[in-house]
Amino acid sequence: MPPKKGSGEGSRERWAARLSRVESRNVTCLEDPPPFWTHASGGTVRDASGKEYLDFSGAFGVALAGHRHGLIVDRIREQAGRLVHGMGDIHPPAIKVEFLEALAAVLPWRSSRTILGLSGSDAVEAALKTAHLATGRPGIIAFEGSYHGLALGALAATDREHFRRPFTARLADHVRFVPFPSTPAEAASVLGQVSGLLAGKAPVPVGAVIVEPIQGRAGVRIPPEGFLTQLAVQARAGGALLIADEIFTGMGRTGSLFGCEHDRVIPDLVCLGKALGGGMPLSACCGPRELMDAWPPSTGEAIHTSTFLGHPLSCAGGLGFLAVLEEDGLAGRARRLGDYALGYLKAELEGSSRVEEVRGRGLMLGVELRRCAGTAAGVGAAALALERGLIVLPAGEAGEVVELTPPATLTHQALESGLQVLVGVIRSAG
Repeated sequence: MPPKKGSGEGSRERWAARLSRVESRNVTCLEDPPPFWTHASGGTVRDASGKEYLDFSGAFGVALAGHRHGLIVDRIREQAGRLVHGMGDIHPPAIKVEFLEALAAVLPWRSSRTILGLSGSDAVEAALKTAHLATGRPGIIAFEGSYHGLALGALAATDREHFRRPFTARLADHVRFVPFPSTPAEAASVLGQVSGLLAGKAPVPVGAVIVEPIQGRAGVRIPPEGFLTQLAVQARAGGALLIADEIFTGMGRTGSLFGCEHDRVIPDLVCLGKALGGGMPLSACCGPRELMDAWPPSTGEAIHTSTFLGHPLSCAGGLGFLAVLEEDGLAGRARRLGDYALGYLKAELEGSSRVEEVRGRGLMLGVELRRCAGTAAGVGAAALALERGLIVLPAGEAGEVVELTPPATLTHQALESGLQVLVGVIRSAG
C-alpha cells in the first residue's frame, strides 16, 4: 500500500510546521513536506506517521551495511556504557587507536597514517592541507560537476554553482576545473588540459589533483577505463598528488573496497566517509606514512584538530562497520546485487522514450532521464517514487538523474521489489 500523508500528530505537515519555527529556512525544503524519519532497519525506513518506505538512497549512501545493523549497534551501545566523549588529540580515547589500526589494515599502503574527521568536508580539508604541506604548491585541479563538500576549502574545489554562488567572494581562486570525461576521446582532451596546468598554465603551481572515481551528485558519472590510471601518472609527473575522494565510492559501494581499484590505481591520498562510520559521523583522510609525515609532529598544540576528533561512539561504529564489511562480504554483495540491478533496469527500460542512459557500478546506479522543456525529470520521478513507497534521490546538474545507492544487505526480493516500483514510475511518466 503506497504511503499517504497523515493528518494527525505524526503528519508531515505538523512536523514541517514545527521544524520551520526552529531551523534556518535554507536547510530543509518544506514546500511539499517530506517524511520525518523515526525508525529504520535494514533497508526499511518508517516516518512519524507510521508509513514505511524501501530505502534505495542508503541515506545518502551511508547505510551500505543497512540501517541499524545489529553488530554495529552492539558496538556503539557497548562503547556508550563506558565512554561517550574523550579528548581526541590531548587525552585520546583508546578506541580511537583500535579503529585507526583496523582501518590501516584495509588501506592499500604498507604503512599508513590517518587524520580523522566527522564529515566528508573534514576529510577533504585535511587532504588539501596535506597536499599543500607535502608539495609546497597551493594550486588545485578539480573537475566540472565535482562535489567535495561545503566547508570553504572543499567548496572551492566543488563545481556546483548552486552552492558556490553566494560565497564566491570568499572562495580561494587557485582552483582550476577541467571537464569530467565520459568517452576515451574526452579523456584524451582532458588529460591534455591537466598536463598544461601542471606545466605552468595554472596561475599558481599545482600541488593536488582531486577526483571522484565516480561522480555521485553529478549523476553517477563514470570515467572511461584507464582515465584514472593516466591521471595518476600525469599528476605525479607534474609534481602533484592525486587525491581520490572516495567518500561516496569507498568501503565497498562500487563492488570493490575502493572505487579506484577498478582502474588499478593507488592514489596518493584517499578521503573516506559516509559508510565508514556505520551510521555514525566519521570520516578520514588517509595516506602512506612517508607522505603524511609532511605534517610536523605535535608539540602539544595540533595545527589541525577538532573537539570531537576520534569520537568514541563514532570509532565504535567504524569498528562495527569494518567487521560487517568483512563478515558480510559487503563489497561482493554490492557487486552481485549491482550487476543484477543494472541488467534489470537496462532490460526493462530499453526503448523508453524517457530514458537517456542507465549506468552504474556496484550499488551506485543512475537512470538519466531525457530533459523535457527544462524540467528536472529526476526530481519528479523521485517524488513519484516516494509516493509509492520507494526512496530514491535526484542527481545531476539539472536533477535529470535518478540515483540509486541502496544498502548491500538488501535481500534479492527487496531489491527486485524496489526496481519494479522505479520502472513503473519511469514508465508511467513517459
